[in-house]
Amino acid sequence: MEKYENLDNIDITILRTLQKNSRLTTKELAAKIHLSTSPAFERQKRLEREGYIKGYMAVVDAEKVGNGILVLCNIRLKQHTEDLIQQFMDAVKNIDEITECFNTSGDYDFLIKVYAKDMKDYQQFMQHTLGRIECVGSLHSVFVIDETKNTHGVTIRRKI
Repeated sequence: MEKYENLDNIDITILRTLQKNSRLTTKELAAKIHLSTSPAFERQKRLEREGYIKGYMAVVDAEKVGNGILVLCNIRLKQHTEDLIQQFMDAVKNIDEITECFNTSGDYDFLIKVYAKDMKDYQQFMQHTLGRIECVGSLHSVFVIDETKNTHGVTIRRKI
């Protein structure tokens, strides 16, 4: 049975509400979901404990902090050995410019999301950071012109 089965409609409403604004106080959350403060608090804590809520964070404007370029970079490894895959995943975890990394199917092995100050900064990143990861065979960079949608959330479906 899926963990999703443990959620009722109130839990789903809590998750949706906190995805929109995680800064709500317990009292504000309770009012939005039509519960008293104590049950709302207990449900939120249970959702955290069970891993439905992984954490809370501020969404920072990349441009305002000096990251004018967003790059989606497809990575192909030299070989598909367990050691090289793990080596790449371990390396990525320690690189601040990479904000997301996905192991993918198709022509490439990984897709990474990278923020850079400008084209020169990204070139330096490719040469001195990605270029030093031994297992990287090739890469293909896609420069984002404009971001049409980024909700920073996931779809939470209603139970039937």
